[in-house]
Amino acid sequence: MPTVDSASIDRIRRSTVVTEDVWFLSGPTQPGESVLHAHIDGNPYIVGRKTGVSMKLQFRTVSGNHAALWVESGALYLRDLGSTNGTYINGNRIEQGETCKLSEEDLIHFAEAPFRVRRQSPTGMTNGTIAENVCDQALALVQFDRLMSERLVKPHFQVIVDVAGAKGVGFEILGRGSVFGLESVGAMFQAAEQLNLEVELSRLLRWEGIRVGRDLPDRPSLFVNTHPREMEDIAGLIDSLVKVRDMTGGTDLVLEIHESSVTNPKSMNTLHSALRDLNIRLAYDDFGSGQARLAELIEARPDYVKFDISLIRGIDKASDERRRMLETLVQMVRDLDIAALAEGIETPEEALACRELGFDLAQGFYYGRPSPA
Repeated sequence: MPTVDSASIDRIRRSTVVTEDVWFLSGPTQPGESVLHAHIDGNPYIVGRKTGVSMKLQFRTVSGNHAALWVESGALYLRDLGSTNGTYINGNRIEQGETCKLSEEDLIHFAEAPFRVRRQSPTGMTNGTIAENVCDQALALVQFDRLMSERLVKPHFQVIVDVAGAKGVGFEILGRGSVFGLESVGAMFQAAEQLNLEVELSRLLRWEGIRVGRDLPDRPSLFVNTHPREMEDIAGLIDSLVKVRDMTGGTDLVLEIHESSVTNPKSMNTLHSALRDLNIRLAYDDFGSGQARLAELIEARPDYVKFDISLIRGIDKASDERRRMLETLVQMVRDLDIAALAEGIETPEEALACRELGFDLAQGFYYGRPSPA
């Protein structure tokens, strides 16, 4: 199968002059394989499990001669060849023998094998050759479609404790992916950013986390996150929270907003008012990691301020000046009737120091690592 990887780009660039669009399929040819970029260079270009086809797929559900693709007058076409488990375009199964014209970014499934349609035009190439951006993170993008459509995320819960008695009072909901290559929240949002779907992913993680968390014993408070881009559309964020509240009933919810997102007082006041109507409390997350001042954060006064791990790490060994500074900030927050929460506590010494500094609540590996329900 002709494939394009980073090692062969230079050879193609030196030897191939392209005068019309070049079409590719990007995806894995077997379960667990990294992405391959297959240049569609045959008319027809046969995809299947049989030896000798243009692109051999080692998936059990793929038929021997599964489907055919070909380029005609610069356009790419697809036809199913009577496969047992079907060929799908953007989730819709095509009829056997039906000819379908494809577009760039279409998602094709040959049974369970997912591929993204990619096209490189001469105008997007350097000196008429294939550009390096053909070799992108196509596997992650293909997998991300599946993650979103099948809701393949697994909520994890990290306990939040009362500092005085180390008694659990709630959980922060953290997301993990159930798809190869997208297990961590960082990998999921990196793929989402390429597709401009950060908001949709954030809402999915929040929804699934609350859906599972509402059934935890003793109905604990659930702290749920937002993505900074959600703050660009306050009306959309509020609408998503209305739907969440309808789903959760009386579950105690706390919405976390990163301090760097608190940039528009009018929007924050609108959100704060809506949260009050929905009986959802507000927390400012990662306080101290950015440039926001406490005076700005209390324009729409939260119920919690979560002090960033950078202020907490090694506080038991910190200088007297640093401890006094942190103690002053904690006291200022508490004087405003806001609960002060220390993030990232990992040792008993840090836990003791935070209790001495006046923190109300805490979370971190010392109290418990994120885990499934």
